[in-house]
Amino acid sequence: MKKTAILCFLTVFSTLLCSCKHNGHKDIADAVAHQLETYPQSTLQDVYKSFYQEHFGPEHMIADTASARQYLLRELAENNCLSDTYYENTGSSGKYVRVFLAAVKDSLITADQLFGAFVRSANAQPGPESPWSERWTGISTAMEKSGLMADDFKNDKPVLEEAARNNQAVHHSRRYNENYHPHYRIVERSIFERELKPFLEKKH
Repeated sequence: MKKTAILCFLTVFSTLLCSCKHNGHKDIADAVAHQLETYPQSTLQDVYKSFYQEHFGPEHMIADTASARQYLLRELAENNCLSDTYYENTGSSGKYVRVFLAAVKDSLITADQLFGAFVRSANAQPGPESPWSERWTGISTAMEKSGLMADDFKNDKPVLEEAARNNQAVHHSRRYNENYHPHYRIVERSIFERELKPFLEKKH
C-alpha cells in the first residue's frame, strides 16, 4: 500500500514537472513570437539580448554616475528617440523593463527620473538564480521546438551559445538598429511600477 502511494506521488509529481516545463516553453515561445510581431526585423541576436536583459538586468553596476548621466543627456540631444511605445518587457517574465527615451522626449518623465530609476536598478540588482548558459539553452530549445527563427539558428546559434557560456552581452543586430533605432534604459520591475509607470500608463 505504501509503495503504491509513493508510485502515485511520483507519477503526479512527474506530470506536474513536465507541465511546468511545457508552460515555461510556451511562455518563451509566446514572448519570441510577440517580439517578431512587434519587430519583424529581429534576429536571434536580438532575442538573446532581450532574454539576457531579463536575466541580468542592466549589464553592470554604474561606478561613474556623472559620466553615465552625461551619456544619457547626449543620447537625448543627438537622437530623435522615436518609439511606438514608452515601455516594454524584457524576455518572457518582464522582471526588467525597457523604458524608451521617447518618454523623456515627450515630457512624460524627466531625464533625472529615468536616470535615477536606471542607476538604482543597476546597482541594487540581485544575482541571477541560475547560470545564464542553462537559461539560454532552455530558451533555444523552446524556440526550436516551436519552429521559431529556424533560418537564424543555422548561423547564429553556435556564436550565441559561446557568448552564453561566457555570460557575454551582445549589441542589437545591425538590421535591428537600422530599422528601429532603439534608445532605452533598463529598469527593474518594482522600481518601474512605483516611480515611472504612473506617468506613462495613460499614454501607453
